Amino acid sequence: GRLKDLEKKIKTIKARIQASSKDLKAHENERERLVMEQEAVVLEQSSLESQLASLRTQISTLASDVDKQRAKVEAIQKNHDESLAELKLIHAKMKECDTQISSFVADQEKCLQKLSDLKLEKKKLENEVTRTEMEQKDCSVKVDKLVEKHTWITSEKQLFGKGGTDYDFESRNPYQAREELERLQTNQSSLEKRVNKKVMAMFEKAEDEYNALISKKNIIETDKSKIKKVIEELDEKKKETLKVTWVKVTQDFGSIFSTLLPGTMAKLEPPEGGSFLDGLEVRVAFGSVWKQSLSELSGGQRSLLALSLILALLLFKPAPL
Repeated sequence: GRLKDLEKKIKTIKARIQASSKDLKAHENERERLVMEQEAVVLEQSSLESQLASLRTQISTLASDVDKQRAKVEAIQKNHDESLAELKLIHAKMKECDTQISSFVADQEKCLQKLSDLKLEKKKLENEVTRTEMEQKDCSVKVDKLVEKHTWITSEKQLFGKGGTDYDFESRNPYQAREELERLQTNQSSLEKRVNKKVMAMFEKAEDEYNALISKKNIIETDKSKIKKVIEELDEKKKETLKVTWVKVTQDFGSIFSTLLPGTMAKLEPPEGGSFLDGLEVRVAFGSVWKQSLSELSGGQRSLLALSLILALLLFKPAPL
C-alpha cells in the first residue's frame, strides 16, 4: 500500500515536474521575450536619448533664437515708442505750424488790405503833388511878376521871416495883414488927391541911392575883410621871416665871435619875459659865465662883438655890389 502511495506521489511529482517544466519553458520563453523586449527598449532608449540630446540642442538653439527675437522685439518696440513720440512731436509741430500759417494768412490779408490802402493813398498823394506843382508854378509866376513890379522886394528879401522885423511872418496873421493892406490901399486912394506924386518919384530915387550906397558899403566891408586877412597873413609871414632871420643871425653871430675871440660865446635873445618881436639883446659869455652887461667888456671886445654882428647880418643878406 505504501508503494502505491509512493507511486502515486511519484506520478503526482512527475505531473508536477511536467507542469513545472511547461511552466519553466513558458517562463523561459517569457524571459527570452522580455530579454528581447529589454534589448529593444535599450535600443529605443538609446535612440530616445539621442533624440533627447538633439531636442535639447534644438531647444537651446531655439531658446537662443527666442532671446534674440525677444531682443529684436524689444528694440523694435523701443523704436516704435520713439517713432510714436516723434510722431506726436511732429503732430504738435504741425499743429503749431497750422496756427502760424493761419496767423500768416491773416497777416497777409491785412498786408494786402494795407497795400491796397497805401496804393489808394499814393494815388491821392500823386494827385495832390500834381496839384501842388501846378500851384507852385502859378505861385512862381506870380512871385516873378511881383518882384518885377515891386523892386523893393529884392533889397528887403534878406529880412523875410526874421523876428522883430516887418516881415516876421510867424508873429503876423496874413489875413489881418491883407485886411490892413486893403485898408491902407483905401486910405492911399483917398490921399492920392492930396499927396504930391512927385514925392514918390523922389522917394524911389532916394531909395535907389540908398540901395546903391548899401551895395557900395557891402563891397567896402568885403574889401576891408580881405585887406584885414592879407594884413594878418603878412604879419604871420613877417613873424616867420623875423624868426628865421633871428635864428640864422644869432647862430652865425655866436660862431664868428667865438672864432675871433676863442673861449667866448655870443647870442641874440629876447628880453626877459618877452618874445623876439619885442626886441633882441646881445648876450656875451666868457667860458661858461654870461655877462650881465656889455659895459663889462673892454673896448676891443666890444669892437669884435659889433664886427661879428655886422658880419653875421651880411652872411644872412649880403650887401649889393
